[in-house]
Amino acid sequence: MSSAPRRGPARLSPLLALAGLAALPVAAQAQGPSEAEGALLLGEVSVTATRAPRPVEQIPQTVQVIDRAEIERQLAFGNNPAAAISRLIPGFSQTTETISGASETFRGRDVLVLLDGVPLNTPLRDVSRILALIDLNAIERIETVAGGSSLYGAGATGGTINLITRRGTEPGVRFTADASVRAFTANPGRSIQPQLSLGASGRTDGGFDYAFTATGRQTNVTYDGAGREMPSDALLGQGGGDRTRFGNFTGRIGYDIDAARRIELSGTYINLEQDPSYLTTYTAPRAAPDFGTAYTGESVYERSASVSARYTDQDFALGRLSVTGFHNDINKRFSYSRYAYPANSVVYYSGNPSSPTDPANQTTLNSVRSGLNVTVDTPLSGVMDGLLLTWGGDLGRERTSQELLDGRQVFSPLEQTSTAAFGQLQVPVGDRLTLRGGLRYERFDLDVEDFTRPTAYYGVSPSVGYVLPALSVTGGSFSYDALTANLGASFRLSPTAELYGGWSQGFALPDVGSFTRRAGLSLTYACSTARPNCLPAGTRVSYASIAPEAQLVDSYEFGIRHRSADFNAGLVGFASTSDEGVTFDPGTNRISQQKELIYGVEAHADYALTANFRLGGMLTWREGRYDSNADGKLDAALPNNRIPSPIRGALSGTYSFEGGTVMRVEGVAFSGRNETIDTRGTRYKISQGATMNLSAATPIGGGQGYLAVENLFDAAYQNPTASAVRNLPVESLGRVVTLGYRITF
Repeated sequence: MSSAPRRGPARLSPLLALAGLAALPVAAQAQGPSEAEGALLLGEVSVTATRAPRPVEQIPQTVQVIDRAEIERQLAFGNNPAAAISRLIPGFSQTTETISGASETFRGRDVLVLLDGVPLNTPLRDVSRILALIDLNAIERIETVAGGSSLYGAGATGGTINLITRRGTEPGVRFTADASVRAFTANPGRSIQPQLSLGASGRTDGGFDYAFTATGRQTNVTYDGAGREMPSDALLGQGGGDRTRFGNFTGRIGYDIDAARRIELSGTYINLEQDPSYLTTYTAPRAAPDFGTAYTGESVYERSASVSARYTDQDFALGRLSVTGFHNDINKRFSYSRYAYPANSVVYYSGNPSSPTDPANQTTLNSVRSGLNVTVDTPLSGVMDGLLLTWGGDLGRERTSQELLDGRQVFSPLEQTSTAAFGQLQVPVGDRLTLRGGLRYERFDLDVEDFTRPTAYYGVSPSVGYVLPALSVTGGSFSYDALTANLGASFRLSPTAELYGGWSQGFALPDVGSFTRRAGLSLTYACSTARPNCLPAGTRVSYASIAPEAQLVDSYEFGIRHRSADFNAGLVGFASTSDEGVTFDPGTNRISQQKELIYGVEAHADYALTANFRLGGMLTWREGRYDSNADGKLDAALPNNRIPSPIRGALSGTYSFEGGTVMRVEGVAFSGRNETIDTRGTRYKISQGATMNLSAATPIGGGQGYLAVENLFDAAYQNPTASAVRNLPVESLGRVVTLGYRITF
């Protein structure tokens, strides 16, 4: 049963939360700044922004790298890449704190998630459950590139996140063990969360290297800052963060054929299962467990695998060659949910208007995706010193379907073949200026099968609902293509600083599955509950009449950055536009496309105040507008599920004691939002909030013990991103304490 609140919720001013960190003690006897772990230094190389290794100072985009040392610090706060990136990267939104990434965006748009350069998204049916399931224990570094890009194909209209797995580099065999336990202070006994991660890596004299990581963890009951038990499905169908069992295996094997040629095999398998105890109620004042109604659906699960093989040749006749083949087999089952107006106003129909939810109202997504990516980095020094041409092509094939528990399809089964070719030229102009520009042509050939959309129940008010009879949808074969471009420049102001800026385009075919799933979702095809089969015989719709337009996004940015051992900072302004922006309205359960504009400013900094103390932080402001009534004017603010909180900031202080003990305090704060999102004056208020976190690590017995406290003051506040998914307040997690030990031998 529910735990009663222990006390009134704590409230923490966002400004006080950040300002309080400025008062952290600084050692009086400083000997000057020194290089610190996690600093982004001059000469840092990124492969994500260009598909070939390039120094960051030559890249005219906002590129940020999270190294292994920082990943280990973030692991103390939990094994969730989305949460770590949210705290460190200003362009990425606040995490939902669940297994779902619904409404998590990069600069207000979609983010493409890569693992070792392999896309993990399911573009034909974007279900948002990716990033939080990747095991940080297996990750060596994370590279993020802000802004739209088509370099890896569809999906990166807002940004790209590439998680690069660990590789065996030391001779012999090295083992790593990391054991931790987490619990909410509201009720430690019911909320305990154990985790164990084991790893092995090494390198042989014969040129073989390997790294394997296996991690298992379990979550139990979760609580908010007021001591209330959190719901298991606050985002409606996506799954939550409680009562889960998680297993992840990641491996990477490499062989150096000779000094120039190398082959690698890598893969990951994710197995997650959630067993909710109760259904969730979606009524004000917040999403909450319905303790009076037991959960009757099947478990929520993730059983997904991704494997890839890569061949590289540094001495290829035309330059540096990289060939990657990959195969993803994605299986996701979502949560059972029942009818609830207005949050869940459309459900598959049981035939009983007094209890309209079909017992099979739970879906499983199956997506198989394979591809081949070829990249050649060709030096053209015979034409001009430093001139580089990066070129290649991609080929992909994907099949995606989604079905109810009884096997009925909920959208047209889809198959898509994608082909692309690209070229990217880098031109040095003197010693300081680097120009970069390129083109990519991409074509999607889409096959849409005929299917019958199952009978649904559509509520239009608390007391009135209609039946949407089963409807035939005619498919067909369709093609989409686009030529995208990018142009940018970086100018070196000093050995450690540069100006950069440019324009780039991202291309994507919006969530086709969601459009066909909503076929006939209007009163035009509705029948009364008394006459549930009122449509004339042979009524059908065609995919051609409801198909989305391919989305082309233009991104612009201009910034300045500085990188050195003691000071790392950046400031950038950005904007992006699209005539085919995609917006989901939770109130009507409809998806639309329209003209839109997003703009903002981002800043980050990390400074060594002394040899022992570093101060870091980031701040972002973004906003957006769109044409809500198709009259060609940007007449309303973008909905909250695109921009939950316009202003978000974080400030951290890290102190390294003699003897190896490290302590870190960080504060995170965000603004609220209460903008008009259509010409009718509709508003959904999101409240401001703030929290503080504390962590400490110290050498013990040849390893490292660590302690972390999230939401240090147990503040009660809304999670802005989770609240934006259904325009219903969802509380953030309360205080969590983690105790762990990590050792490598």
